[in-house]
This record gives sequence, C-alpha cells and structure tokens, in this order.
Amino acid sequence: MNDVAPLACSERGSAMGMTGFEKIVARASGVSHVQPGDVVYPVADLAFLHDGQVEASRRDLDDIGIDRLWDPSRVVFVTDHEVVYGTPRAALRGQRIRETARAWKIDHFYDVGQGGHGHIFPLERGMVGPGMFIFANDMHCTNFGAVGAVGLRAGGEIISVLVKGSLWVKVPATIKVMLRGKLQQGVLGRDLGARLARDLATRRFGVDATYRVVELDGDLDQFDRAARVALCNAPTEVGAASVFIAPSKAILAQANQAGNRTFEPMYSDPDAVYEAHGEIDLSALEPQVALPGGPEKAVDISDVVGVPIQHAFIGACGSGMYEDLELAADVLRGRKVAQGTRLFIVPGSVDSARRMGVEGLLAVFQNAGAIVLPSGCGPCAGGSMAPLTSGETSISTAATNGAGRMGAKDASIYLGSPATVAASAVAGYIADARQFDQTR
Repeated sequence: MNDVAPLACSERGSAMGMTGFEKIVARASGVSHVQPGDVVYPVADLAFLHDGQVEASRRDLDDIGIDRLWDPSRVVFVTDHEVVYGTPRAALRGQRIRETARAWKIDHFYDVGQGGHGHIFPLERGMVGPGMFIFANDMHCTNFGAVGAVGLRAGGEIISVLVKGSLWVKVPATIKVMLRGKLQQGVLGRDLGARLARDLATRRFGVDATYRVVELDGDLDQFDRAARVALCNAPTEVGAASVFIAPSKAILAQANQAGNRTFEPMYSDPDAVYEAHGEIDLSALEPQVALPGGPEKAVDISDVVGVPIQHAFIGACGSGMYEDLELAADVLRGRKVAQGTRLFIVPGSVDSARRMGVEGLLAVFQNAGAIVLPSGCGPCAGGSMAPLTSGETSISTAATNGAGRMGAKDASIYLGSPATVAASAVAGYIADARQFDQTR
C-alpha cells in the first residue's frame, strides 16, 4: 500500500462536482474529492512496463539495492516493441527481460507471441476496464480511456510505481469536447481522431492541450471500442495527459464479459468544472490524412490524393484492433497491392491474429499481396521491422510520423485510417477509399 498521505483538498473543491477522470483519480488516491491543481498519490490498479523500459528500470533499482516490488500481481510486463529479434543485441535484451520477470516474480508477463500490443490486448481481454486507474511507462496508455479507464504516463518514474505502487500526480484540468451529428459514410473514427489532434494543437478550443485531460461526449453511440481507441490515441501526440470517454452500456457490457467481472464505471457530474469547452460537427468531416511531421498536421484527403507511395502499414496502437483490420480487409478483398508498393499488416493482439485465420481475413490480406507481421507495434516502433529507406514515402496508421520514425530521416510518412491506407496500397498513391466503394 502507498504510505504517502495525499494532500487535502480545499473546501471550495469539495463542494464541486467532478469529472469521471477526477472521480477515478480520487478513488485511487483514497480521497473523496479532487480538483485541478491538487497533488495526490493514486495507487495503481495495474502498472504497465513495456519492453523498452525494463532494462533501465532493473538497472535503476539494482543500483539502489531494491529487488522486491510493491505488488508483483499488479505489475504487467509487455513485449510489443521488439517482437522479432533482428540482431544479437535484441535477443540479449529479450533474455534480460525474461530474467527480470523471473527475479521480480511478475504474474502478468506477456512475452513475444503471448499478448501483442500492450495498449490493445488488455482492452480486448478485459484486463483493463471502466473505472480502473493505470500507470504505464508509455504515453499511449491514454488508449485505456476508450473504455472509461484512466491511463497516465509515468515515463522513467515508473520505477516509483514498481516500488511504492504510486507516484505523485498533479490533477490536470479538463477540456470537454462535444461530438455532434453523424459521420458520413466512409469517414472513420481515426479520421475524427486526426481532426481532434489538429484542433487541440491549434488551440481551437481556446487553451493549450499540454497536460490536460480531453473528455469526449455527445453523439458517441456510433463509435465502437476500436473507434474510441483511435479517438483516445491521437491527443497524446499533442501533449494531452489523458483522454476519457465515459462507457456506454454496450462498452460496459463488453468489458464485463471480456474480463469476467463487474467493472464500476465513473461518469462526470452535471456540475463538473471544465477549463474549456469545444464542439466538432461530425457530419462535416471528410477523411483525414496527416502530413509528414506530426499527426496533428491533418488535412482533408482531397488535398493529398495522388501522392505516390512505396510503403504502407496498418496496425499500431491507434488502429490495430480487429475491427480496424476488418475495415482494411473490406477494401482489399478481391484487389491487389500495387506493383512497387509493399503493405504490412500488424494485428494488435495474438488473439486478433488467430481470429484473422479463423474468419478469413488472413486469406484476404495474403491474396492481396500484403505481408502479415507478428502482433505488436510493428514498424511504428522506430522502424525495427519493415523500415523505410532514403527518399521513400509511406502512409500508415502509425501513432506518429516524425522524421526518422520508421527508418530513414528523409523518408516521408503520412498517416490515415485503415481504409485510406488499404486503398492507397492498392492504388500505389494516396487514395480515397470511398471511390473504391463505387467501383465494385
């Protein structure tokens, strides 16, 4: 248990309503109320450590003589960045991760081929569900907001969580964004995520998104779990601390069934206080493509149609769930990847990889000429698999697209939805998947 007492909240704060995010933080911190600016010490329901941080964490704790964790049953090790060892050094890192998992008596260790992407399979399996509080070393734990959980990045300070179960947190303010209307046919959750990132980066809602919570509300029933993941993934890249979507009855039921337990969701009070409010008209949205340099550089697809590509990739933490793969397969079915273009498919979990075989998606991808890679981060993990060479252009569903993200620094990386990437791979240039629907 955490032995550091949380700071008391002010009388002013105790009279106010709370957001769903704030309620989860308060519950995890053992207090009745929190408000922005409070410093608290939430105890993690689970702490996630991804493969790239294990060696450094072990070294840091060894240096100060700590060899026992706070609660190994609540620590999750995930190998998802480097799932295919391309060098002897990579194989050695894998060996050391396994040694550390044994030494620390980790109950939840998902080695190569056992789980998949650590921001995806915990949602699919019901390991993470509504109302939970999660610390992780990796920033894209914001995905957990898709089911009404709270995920906060601890970075290198995850070692404090490993030892104490907690870490000091300054409660962030919240931006509430209302989603109004219905998406047009062929416009997907990933497209909305790109537009949301752009709106946050340009301060369209009046404030800087840095270290803010983004709460999404409004006409959400049209978004399944995979689409909600896409919405929660993009704001991380423009500095948001977390993203929160209150679970619908369907999302809650799905989580309860997957986890074989009853989760306790948290919902925002009517009088919850927000730093800023915004609104997005869903009916006016076109498919989006992010220009090289950042996922917030989103433009309407019509601005970039025709740009030649040599590389395409569908997967990663923003668009790697089974439903995302189905969207890509719908475009690829009966079609071929263009000559001179290579398309990589990376299922987000080993469960999805198995399901691809059972339900026929694997055959669709292989018949189209795509290359199916092991479950995990895929090329998004710094180009450790399927990298780009100098001067090439890619379009993918990766989490981000900074220079050198997937190989050569002078390669150009565009981002789009699974449907857009699949259509582009078939065309050999950036293409609008809605045009493909009209040619069947």
